[in-house]
Amino acid sequence: MNLSTGLLRGLRVLAGAACAALFAAGAHAAALTVLLADDNAAHAEFVRLLRESQDASSRFELIRLPTDAPPADRAAAVDDRMSAARPSTGVRTAAEGEGIPMSAGVRTRSLRAGAAVELPVTVAVGLAAARSAIERPGQDPLVLAMLSRLDYESLKSNPALKRGERPIGVLLREPAMADQLALIDALLPQKRRLGVVATAESESIVRELQRAAHGWDLQVEYAPDAKSLASVLRVLLPRSDALMVLPDLIGDSQAATLSVLRAGAGAGLPVFGTSEGLVRSGGLAAAVSTPGQLAQQARALGQKLAMGPSTGGVLVETATPSTVRVNPTVARGLGLRLPEERELSERVGRWGVRRMDAR
Repeated sequence: MNLSTGLLRGLRVLAGAACAALFAAGAHAAALTVLLADDNAAHAEFVRLLRESQDASSRFELIRLPTDAPPADRAAAVDDRMSAARPSTGVRTAAEGEGIPMSAGVRTRSLRAGAAVELPVTVAVGLAAARSAIERPGQDPLVLAMLSRLDYESLKSNPALKRGERPIGVLLREPAMADQLALIDALLPQKRRLGVVATAESESIVRELQRAAHGWDLQVEYAPDAKSLASVLRVLLPRSDALMVLPDLIGDSQAATLSVLRAGAGAGLPVFGTSEGLVRSGGLAAAVSTPGQLAQQARALGQKLAMGPSTGGVLVETATPSTVRVNPTVARGLGLRLPEERELSERVGRWGVRRMDAR
């Protein structure tokens, strides 16, 4: 190897080390553009916490989309708002967010030596914003956040989601079914018969539950409509030690959920679910993910998409870690003495870590 070749290789090594140091110093910071198209309270809380966790020197843009326009028109509105927010210097201004406090002024990035390199990431919050975001062509990584499993199922057939021109991540708002089973096992270790009322639309959720249910005796019955729910529950109750309300059309319907809760209470069976609302309404417990946890995970997912190689596919993550919510009144009525919510959350969290490590 001659001197010039050795010098060239040495320079390449130094350049690589410099790039690595640059990324380690701050390239993990994401410049966030957040799209919001509804007035959902949980979505607003998610955006607020996402903004509050943003580094003070990093850009955060909130773009509110018209709620009564079709996805294509909302996508055009995104282009208009983002173009208006970019001065000729290429610096984007902070957008106003009605109902959500925003820091005043324009955030810019200095080009001084040692300044962090920002990774542009777009976060669409909720189904309406997600539909608009995937209709809009672009190169920046896109995170579709605060989606239910049924929301994602409704998007999967959209050709725009499969164009492969940008990295796309989907963050589901509910924890994995394996986490729910870990919670039930922690509270009812001697019980193995789990009754589930499902609908045709929840087949993908049922399959996930079945894959996770090693050692469980799943009793799954399908209710074709709301009128048949009572008859299905009459069949299911004698074969179950506990009931599970899935995050599907039944779980999304207050009336249907209350029917399951009343049936469980009448039979002396605990009812589990995936939402805090179900626990407040009479369910025994649920593994949920808070807006703050989801905001942190959405940020991490965006950074992963921005820094990782683009595979052309969609990266789907369930909410993790889980926070356990328990209804102590229901527990006393069932004669159960349960651990504290914090201890249960730690248990389910450890289970989730082992599950992720095993993948």
